[in-house]
Amino acid sequence: MAEISAAMVKELREKTGAGMMDCKKALIEAGGEGESAVDWLRKKGLAAAAKKAGRTAAEGLVGVVAEGNRGAVVEVNAETDFVARNEIFQSFVRSVARLALEIDSDLEALQRMEFSVGGRNVADELTHLIATIGENMGVRRVQTFTVDPGIVAAYIHNQVAEGLGKIGVLVALESSGNPEKLQVLGRQLAMHIAAANPQAVDRDGVDASLLERERDVLADQARASGKTEEIVQKMVEGRLRKFYEDVALLEQTYVIDGESKVGKAIEAYGNEIGAPIKVVGFARFQLGEGIEREQSDFAAEVAAAARG
Repeated sequence: MAEISAAMVKELREKTGAGMMDCKKALIEAGGEGESAVDWLRKKGLAAAAKKAGRTAAEGLVGVVAEGNRGAVVEVNAETDFVARNEIFQSFVRSVARLALEIDSDLEALQRMEFSVGGRNVADELTHLIATIGENMGVRRVQTFTVDPGIVAAYIHNQVAEGLGKIGVLVALESSGNPEKLQVLGRQLAMHIAAANPQAVDRDGVDASLLERERDVLADQARASGKTEEIVQKMVEGRLRKFYEDVALLEQTYVIDGESKVGKAIEAYGNEIGAPIKVVGFARFQLGEGIEREQSDFAAEVAAAARG
């Protein structure tokens, strides 16, 4: 039997888009002959993934799992919403989310994790799924949290199946308070985050470039009114307070009661349960956000079809 090297497997994988284990098996079956291995993969339908790799995948599912003091959220994309209702795809997303509990927000590490005992890793399993279902897919991003002491709470908006939906939220609370009571607050905060979409926990966490851009815009608006530079700077600082209320979680108005600031609501809840509570971090994944979707002219497509 011909010796199958890692370089041969890598070359075949790059050529076909098939999974690593499938490429190795193809080379073994083909006696190490590259083109025969390609044919073997094509016959098995495993080389089809490469042809789909260029197609936009902005649908799919967000998967969330939280267990006690740890949690993970992942986004797995596909081309159509139809695939999101596929039980095989749903099972894959749910499994990947659970695997993500073991890694530290490292997408590459997640891709390398063994998906099944003695079988493919996550990346190879995804390639196999692409060939099986017939759409381009991708594990796009992952975020994990672990706190001690404390809890990680989760919320799925527009849930389509257990732990799966279009918007997934995790919130990590550090506290020595009763875990069950912390979960109640955590879920409410996660629901707030899903609705209000904050960009940072507090003022200090706001991205510096985002803050500087906002400051420049506000300054130019104020200068346009003909005010002196001293007045302009005071106006900017005043308007930045409103900006923080929009983007910083603890500064936002709590959607649960419509009155309190989130920070004050957390402080009050901590007093109620007899232990201070700190928001260590949060993650909000909305399916397809930031992906440039292909725009199609349906009328033009129909006209083209009519012309044959």
